[in-house]
Amino acid sequence: MLARRMRARYDHIDLPPIRPIITRVELMGGRCRCGHRFRAEAPAGMPPGSPFGPGIRTLVMYLHHAHHISFERLSRVMGELFGLKVSEGAIANIFQRFTGQMAAARDEIAAEIRKADVVASDETTTRIRGQTCWQWAFISDKAVLHAIARRRAKAVAEEVMAGARPKVWVSDRYAGQQDLADAHQVCLAHVLRDVQYAIDCGDAVFAPKIRDHLRWCIRVGRRREALKDATLKAYAAKAEDRLDRLLAIPAAHPAGAVLKKQIKGWRTKFFVFMTHRNVPATNNISEREIRPSVVFRKVTNGFRSEWGAQIHAGYRSVTGTARLKGHTPLEAIRSLVDGTFAVA
Repeated sequence: MLARRMRARYDHIDLPPIRPIITRVELMGGRCRCGHRFRAEAPAGMPPGSPFGPGIRTLVMYLHHAHHISFERLSRVMGELFGLKVSEGAIANIFQRFTGQMAAARDEIAAEIRKADVVASDETTTRIRGQTCWQWAFISDKAVLHAIARRRAKAVAEEVMAGARPKVWVSDRYAGQQDLADAHQVCLAHVLRDVQYAIDCGDAVFAPKIRDHLRWCIRVGRRREALKDATLKAYAAKAEDRLDRLLAIPAAHPAGAVLKKQIKGWRTKFFVFMTHRNVPATNNISEREIRPSVVFRKVTNGFRSEWGAQIHAGYRSVTGTARLKGHTPLEAIRSLVDGTFAVA
């Protein structure tokens, strides 16, 4: 017998045809001798009403809000890819039935945000029925909350916090996000953009020194885990002292004078992160969280209804919170459909 050896090994991967599983449910009933009508109970997970099961409801929610597929295209995808006829109206009905579940999940998430010691926030524009509105994002270490409101005012954040005051708030320098906590850390990435603008305008004295100083402070912040508390306090004192000396430099350019005025107005909120280990030096976490909604707005041009906007805010809240625990958006929405979603 000839000896045989392995000559090649490879994988061949394919998908089988995807078709929906349709289960016909027939509920028997009748009339008892007393004249009372009765009907059998529906099987678990198959209540009367919408014919679409949890897998379909989860999928259309995920494809629309995560991948920005319009109702028209989503109807085509369901028919061409899955062999399932779902009209645009049926998709809208599926989403609208999520209203109560989304509202309950957002209330639970908001309660978790109010417990946090550190909250970061950001906001961006969105559109509802052609009118400009605002989408806010509030992030803690355990929860993410999105809120869509008709205004950009500070009252939106105050309503979300419901009187709660975290130890530190992290945001850009927009006035509507100030004085919401005991301390405030402004985003140094935004400050560095202003510094770079002054440099580009021609300031070659003051702005470059500020840039180098802020970069040094951010590098110290990245090493906080390896530093003792006393060392961090010493670095913070050094940062403040160095900034004092830089602000004493006479402005040699109009752009440098404008930058110096801005820094003097915000300087007490620059270095909070240096002595608070769980406070970031920038607000990039909020910008990353809100960016998918910016893409959604550009693709869809906004929302046609108020409830549609609130569904999107709920979707982003649920999936953002689940991501902090290592779950995918698809897993998060399925848990919401199944009634097992929990923040803690």
